[in-house]
Amino acid sequence: MRQRLRRAWGHLVSPRGFVRLAAGSTVAMFFVVTSGAFVRLTASGLGCDHWPRCGTAPFPTQGNEHAIIEFSNRMVALAGIAVALTTWLASRKLAGLSRLARWCALGALLGALAQIPLGGVTIILDLHPLAVMSHFLLAMVVLGLSIVVPLEAWGGLSGRVPAFEPAWARHVVTWAGLPLAAALVVTGAVATASGPHPGAEKGVDRLGVSIVDTVYVHVRVAAAFGIGFLILGAFLWRARRALPGLLRVWVALLVVLVAQMIVGEVQYRNALPWGLVLVHVFLAATIWTLAVALTYLLWRPPAALAAATARVALPAAPVGGTAVHE
Repeated sequence: MRQRLRRAWGHLVSPRGFVRLAAGSTVAMFFVVTSGAFVRLTASGLGCDHWPRCGTAPFPTQGNEHAIIEFSNRMVALAGIAVALTTWLASRKLAGLSRLARWCALGALLGALAQIPLGGVTIILDLHPLAVMSHFLLAMVVLGLSIVVPLEAWGGLSGRVPAFEPAWARHVVTWAGLPLAAALVVTGAVATASGPHPGAEKGVDRLGVSIVDTVYVHVRVAAAFGIGFLILGAFLWRARRALPGLLRVWVALLVVLVAQMIVGEVQYRNALPWGLVLVHVFLAATIWTLAVALTYLLWRPPAALAAATARVALPAAPVGGTAVHE
């Protein structure tokens, strides 16, 4: 048994194994975000009202659907923490991994752990919308940190090519485009906090802002982000011969953005059915993750995303590590 554990651990701390582990950690955080949204949209937020217990018992009783849903979300969150912990521990053992990857892995773990007391406070405050929003937004921060780890490890494994040019475009995307993506997520969370899904069937305060007004702001932030995103696409199209992989990431984000626009319009015109809102939250998490990934890749593109003729590898980890090779 001990030898099997050692072999499994050795696989996780190999370069390729770590990339898979870190990617799995990102997927786990997606499940955490989606699970939390499911709890809220099914009005199960107070299903286990005596945190950390579930009512008067550690576990939910049979027949209490809301309690089972809320407790299941806690188990999903614990599984996410376990994967994040394993990723961070493995990052410390992987020779040559950059400090950027290690710090992001640690940040994701600490953020996931911080969700535990924040979730308890949210229940104690009877799902106050600001507490619920904080819970969701922290999960998005964790998701953003998580996606950097496999990308950094991937670049270390395959080598890197020069950053996307012109340099000013990278700075605009980093200091304007990514904050706009964050604003898109925040205004969407505010709109949800003003909508018909408070997280429980009764006794929950709302934000006190008209959903018409919050959606008005959210749509205009989306329009600003969309315009900038299309302009970036023009630059990536011009660089498609040298960095075709970056254009493919951009196209993937474009597809998700179009799907999100369609779902958002349909859900708003149909009084926000919870199933469509859940899809909207999942797509929002996807957009945020891809936006963070694309911003990162503009600065540190792995050689695998470049055309064969452009693969003049740079030192794999100038942020603070050395190249990672098998």
